[in-house]
Amino acid sequence: MGEWSFLSKHGRALLCIAHDPEVRLRDIGHILGITERRAYDLVIDLTEAGYLIKERQGRRNRYQVQEHLPRPEAPEHDQSIGDVLALLTQQQNVHPSRKKAELRRDH
Repeated sequence: MGEWSFLSKHGRALLCIAHDPEVRLRDIGHILGITERRAYDLVIDLTEAGYLIKERQGRRNRYQVQEHLPRPEAPEHDQSIGDVLALLTQQQNVHPSRKKAELRRDH
């Protein structure tokens, strides 16, 4: 069987950034096993698609994931990027739409 990945490189880069909004391109490249230039290309793609906002802070970049946006492969569904990231990173900060659903379920 050939080599494959459960998540695309774009998805994995987004996970790196969600985990550490100040992550360096060099570190993304190292984590994903790609060059720093390829990591840059992934971040540019995510930024141009609107999933990331990049702001300069001194000599570093800080990224903000636009968690409210729908998944690119299923924009008609109610599941957002934030919902997926929360599942994959097991974050305690749950997306507001999920909090409401959990409150309704508990009552």
